[in-house]
Amino acid sequence: MYVDDVCEAFVKAALAMGPGLHGASINVGTGTCTTMRDLAVTARDLFGIAGDPAFQMEARAWDVTDWYADPSRARDRIGWEPRTSLRDGLARTREWLASLPDMVAYERSSKRFGLDTRHSVTAVIACYRDGQAIPIMYRRLRETFDALNVDYEIIFVNDCSPDDSEATILAITRDDPRVVGISHARNFGSQAAFRSGMEVASKNACVLLDGDLQDPPEIIAEFVAKWREGYDVVFGRRVKREAPWYMQLAYKAFYRVFDYFSYLAIPHDAGDFALMDRRVVSALLQFPERDMFLRGMRAFAGFRQVGVDYVRPERMFGRSTNNLLRNLGWAKRGIFSFSDAPLNALLFVATLLFGATVLLGAVQVTLRLLFPDLAPPGVTTVLLAILFFGSFNLLAIALVGEYVGRIFTEAKGRPRFIRRAVLRRGEVLLAGEHGSGGASR
Repeated sequence: MYVDDVCEAFVKAALAMGPGLHGASINVGTGTCTTMRDLAVTARDLFGIAGDPAFQMEARAWDVTDWYADPSRARDRIGWEPRTSLRDGLARTREWLASLPDMVAYERSSKRFGLDTRHSVTAVIACYRDGQAIPIMYRRLRETFDALNVDYEIIFVNDCSPDDSEATILAITRDDPRVVGISHARNFGSQAAFRSGMEVASKNACVLLDGDLQDPPEIIAEFVAKWREGYDVVFGRRVKREAPWYMQLAYKAFYRVFDYFSYLAIPHDAGDFALMDRRVVSALLQFPERDMFLRGMRAFAGFRQVGVDYVRPERMFGRSTNNLLRNLGWAKRGIFSFSDAPLNALLFVATLLFGATVLLGAVQVTLRLLFPDLAPPGVTTVLLAILFFGSFNLLAIALVGEYVGRIFTEAKGRPRFIRRAVLRRGEVLLAGEHGSGGASR
């Protein structure tokens, strides 16, 4: 098999991946029977090898002489078929070898002596309105990884950004094969963007970053140092942020309220910016929920975790898409995803009010029978009681409705995101031509 054909098969399988393809066995092969003699003779002719091939091993009774791959399922399931014959592939390899100016220098550089492949890292960057920041993010990530001397890849997830983010990412992939881009069919949010990148990450750890440069790439060096010490999760802890004082107080309050109400310990001031070992990433990808809150899921997964302090800067370009209402939405998502305290509070208050109502009712009846002049006259008391209990009922219905709404979202089972295209080596590979259309369930 020619290597370009094999790579194309893997890319098409990734684009077509969905429930109907999970667990399927697909042969990637030429579909042509090629014997050892065929290979030897072809190589002899193309590379100018003198003499005829000599075979000294006799055929054994149990040998299968006509055994080769059937690629028909690859053609039907993922739309792939081989395009390069054995002779053409060897000829291209010969031409490529002949084009190298210095074969010895190439061999030395290709081995990349001393590169740490055990602590390899995939950086997953969620991008929305970050077209200006992407080249800077790429440069700073590359410098950080080169200084660490680790194997790495960079995955930019364009969450249907209305600016030129896709074109910027495409240009970077043309010059650097370690960079891959993913474009979503619409804006599914940062949590879905992170999961989309985590699903295709191939290294031994993932680092999640926002594309607006508020998560400094240089902090990854400290993350990797802690990872090498044996920690499975290393999260960034925002000891300070460059933001208005009231927003700083609001963020601080949220994490503490979230931790107080949650049924598990949640690190304070820790966002999505974190390094996670491959085992942790695999565990998180098993979580079935659609309404994702990764920092809570990360705490739920457990493993050995540690924080690294850093100062979160302001967005380098443009204005943040976050505001007070969006942050309140984040707070609701976190609390209702990892806490049943609101329901417990309703039960407690309802029980208390029920007891108080029974007691007040008994007092009212007693006053009416024994001391009629002391009983509250008029309808004011009744109206106030009705307004109070009516408001409480509306609050209770709203809180229960939040949980029911989340149950409704999960029950529908819609994809968490839909990929429109994969950007690789300067090419746009469209999803949706086969299989599930790049949707993640």
